[in-house]
Amino acid sequence: MLHRRHFLAHSSALAAASSLPLLARSQTWPNKPVRVVIPYAAGGVTDNVGRKLIEQMARALGQAMVVENKGGAGGTVGMAEVAKAAPDGYTLALSAISPLTLSPHLMKLSYTPAKDLVAVAPMMYSPVYVLATSAYAGKSWEALIADAKAKPGTIRFATSGVGSVGHIMLEQIQHKTGAQFIHVPYKGVGQTVNDAVGGHFEIMTANPFGTINGLIAQSKLRVLATTGPQRAPNQPQIATLAEKGVAEANITSLFGFMAPARTPADIVNRLNAVVQEQLATASIQEALRSTDNVGLQLTPQEFTALLQQESASNADIIRKAQITL
Repeated sequence: MLHRRHFLAHSSALAAASSLPLLARSQTWPNKPVRVVIPYAAGGVTDNVGRKLIEQMARALGQAMVVENKGGAGGTVGMAEVAKAAPDGYTLALSAISPLTLSPHLMKLSYTPAKDLVAVAPMMYSPVYVLATSAYAGKSWEALIADAKAKPGTIRFATSGVGSVGHIMLEQIQHKTGAQFIHVPYKGVGQTVNDAVGGHFEIMTANPFGTINGLIAQSKLRVLATTGPQRAPNQPQIATLAEKGVAEANITSLFGFMAPARTPADIVNRLNAVVQEQLATASIQEALRSTDNVGLQLTPQEFTALLQQESASNADIIRKAQITL
């Protein structure tokens, strides 16, 4: 997904000279706190697992890592900020990949993923739960679809934002089943969860994490379907959307670290190694298992190739389903 710049021979000397300051910085990095932008409101799966991982990364690097939540527009507001930051290794994003692989196919952005950002390391795959709140009395996925077809435009369906994985799932569900919902986009899952408990809408999508799982255990949220290549280990009785006949919406979320383009390769490689080391620790593995998330360890090059593949796949899905905003 990420481009490699090919300089003309006559400009090679200038390019080499301009790279010296970044090279010097990379040799002493990090010598001050590293800022990590999570482009969603606080309280979601990125915070739940990601902050634990970042804490351990900071200890391994011997330098503080400061997390900032900057939600809005399905993650594109925070991602734009990272794309415009200095490529010195002191600004990173920890995000779902949708601002890189979904949003560019749906809306005009102030950044170009392949030009302005570099893949550092993936963190995890996460299934998506389709959840009913107390505002919806139906007990099953089949009842939900039947109700949304019988009374189109009366069931509110909340997602973490326009252009998010949840939004694409919603569009695919409507396209495949003929059901019609009212889309309620949020800036992130934190406020969505608060409103879900208050019964402000009937249905929501969310990745599993501590708060969501607690509300499910208390019967304040009910899982109607999940996504993933197989059923979620903590919800084995709940079928996936593929099993429900809506394979097009059977999408998982992928989360990882990104940096501004032109961040020195040795910094990117060091960050990747630290992420992989910490993902393998018992504490992070337990955090992943308890929330039905799956750690993913890839090199920056492998992560880049995966982003390219996801972007092409999403573009095809959006085109075939004629999804527009």
